[in-house]
Amino acid sequence: MIGTVQASRYVTPLREGGSLPGIVEADDLGTYVVKFRGAGQGLKALVAEVVVGELARRLGLRVPELRALELDPMIARYEADQEVQDLLNASVGLNLAVDFLPGSFGWDAGHPADPAEAARILWLDAFTANVDRSWRNPNLLIWHRRLWLIDHGAALYFHHGWSRPGADPQRFAQQPYDASDHVLVSYVAGVAEADRALAARIDRQLLEEVLDQVPDEWLEPDDAGPAAVRERYLDYLLARVSGGRGWLPRAVAA
Repeated sequence: MIGTVQASRYVTPLREGGSLPGIVEADDLGTYVVKFRGAGQGLKALVAEVVVGELARRLGLRVPELRALELDPMIARYEADQEVQDLLNASVGLNLAVDFLPGSFGWDAGHPADPAEAARILWLDAFTANVDRSWRNPNLLIWHRRLWLIDHGAALYFHHGWSRPGADPQRFAQQPYDASDHVLVSYVAGVAEADRALAARIDRQLLEEVLDQVPDEWLEPDDAGPAAVRERYLDYLLARVSGGRGWLPRAVAA
C-alpha cells in the first residue's frame, strides 16, 4: 500500500476545508495536509483520494505524494481547540497524508493550462465521476509553474450506494457526466483525444496496482474481506472504461 509515516506534531487546522484537514509534521521530517478518518465524509473519501490520485499519477498527471499517517492518541492531548481535539480523538489509526507543497497557490484562469493536460484532467474527472472541480472549488494548484491535482474525496460516488437494490457496475458505466460546471470545461474539445490516449491504458492490472495502494482498514467492512471490496471497485471501474462512452462530456459524446 502507500507508504506509512507516524504523526509527530499537529501544526494547524485548514479551516477552509469542510472536513477540517490539518497540517501535520511526521517522523520522516515531512509536512503533510492530513485528511482525517474521523471527519464527516468517512473512510470512503480516503479511499477515493487514493484511487483517483494514484490513477492520475499512473496516467501522467501530477498529484502530491500520498502517505498513510498513523495518529497516536497522545497527539490530541496537546491540542487546545476542542473541535480539533475531538476530530483527532476520532481519528486514531491510519489517516491520509498529502504532501504539503510549500509556496503553491490555487489555479485560476489567469494561468492558462496546457490544453492537452487540461483535457486529460477533465477526462479523468468524468471517468471517476468527480463532482468537485468547479470554479467554486477548483482543487488545482500551481507549484513550480506546473499544475497539480488535489482533493478527490468526492469522486467514485457509486461506493456510497453500492449496497442498495439496483446498484450495479453497468449502471455506473452508463451514467453521464455533467461537465457544465467543471473548471476546465473550456478544454472539452480535447477530451476525445484524451480518451484515445488514456482509456486503453486502464486495464485490470493497472487498477489492481492502484487499489493495492489502499490500506485494508479503510475498506468498508464486507463479509468476504478487503479483497472482495477491491473486486467491487474493479468491477465498477472496468465496466466504465470498457463500455460505451456515454459518460464523456456531452460536447464530446455527441
